Amino acid sequence: MSEEKENSIIFDKNDVCIFIPVLNEESAIQTVIDGFKKIGYTNILVMDGNSKDKTREVAEACGARVVIQSGKGKGQAMIQAFSMITEKYIVMIDGDATELPEEINKVLYPVLEGKADHVAGDRIAGRTNGAFTTLNLIGNKIINWFFRRSFNSNLKDILTGYRAFTLKSIQALDLKQNGFVIETEMTVECLMKEQRMIEVPITYLPRPEKAETKLNPIRDGYRINKAIYMYSRYYNPIFFFGIWSLPSILGGLLFTADYFYAYSAYSYVFSPFAALFLFLLAAMLIIAGFAADVSAVLHRKTVKAMKTEKIEHKYDQF
Repeated sequence: MSEEKENSIIFDKNDVCIFIPVLNEESAIQTVIDGFKKIGYTNILVMDGNSKDKTREVAEACGARVVIQSGKGKGQAMIQAFSMITEKYIVMIDGDATELPEEINKVLYPVLEGKADHVAGDRIAGRTNGAFTTLNLIGNKIINWFFRRSFNSNLKDILTGYRAFTLKSIQALDLKQNGFVIETEMTVECLMKEQRMIEVPITYLPRPEKAETKLNPIRDGYRINKAIYMYSRYYNPIFFFGIWSLPSILGGLLFTADYFYAYSAYSYVFSPFAALFLFLLAAMLIIAGFAADVSAVLHRKTVKAMKTEKIEHKYDQF
């Protein structure tokens, strides 16, 4: 039995599943797998998205368990893997060698210590030169800024692929996204389910020269921001409705300014109906946001109370 003791933590490394979703990572996958095996983690699952290169052959030769993905997209690969994994703890990492296997303790130990249900590695904090292109870095910062405003969160890197969590915590999440939006959905679900989620800084390296990127900054950035906004209607309805009140208020102010300018310059005025309509629309959106927020809070409290009652009833039977 492989055990490790550090900082008063004793655990069996066989209870940790290293999960690596891949697609055409022939040039990098061996580095990732060998990195984990070198420090004693041999329970490695590679979910291959029907690679056209020799990713599967290389991973199998390195001793990993390789499963061919039944569908398409990183999200579908993750959902399929989570339905298969039975180990207590899961560490997920990208297969492109941009993250370091030897930093596993940074993401795993808070989970083992019971300090968190879900730990995400902050790539932006530990990025090295060339790890992000200028466009990708700007896009990541915009997405994370928008997420923090949408969910009143302090998370700085919701798109990271280096994470650790318990099997129980991941099974409690309702994951449906098939593509790159899956990391956003996972983070939102953690917040919705009130799981303890923390971030830790990790090293982020440039992709190997032969490793191709699958992310389209413009297309996928739009999809992720759209998903963040749509998810906010459940978690932060005030933001969801309120964001549309801003252009209504701005339009109302412009019409109001035009109203007074016409009166002072030409001694006649236009109808104030447009300005009044936009201000009324903004007020209605804000009121709708507050009403939906109250409903959402009550719903979360009801669900939490029902789960607590169910657990207490379960123990009362013993």
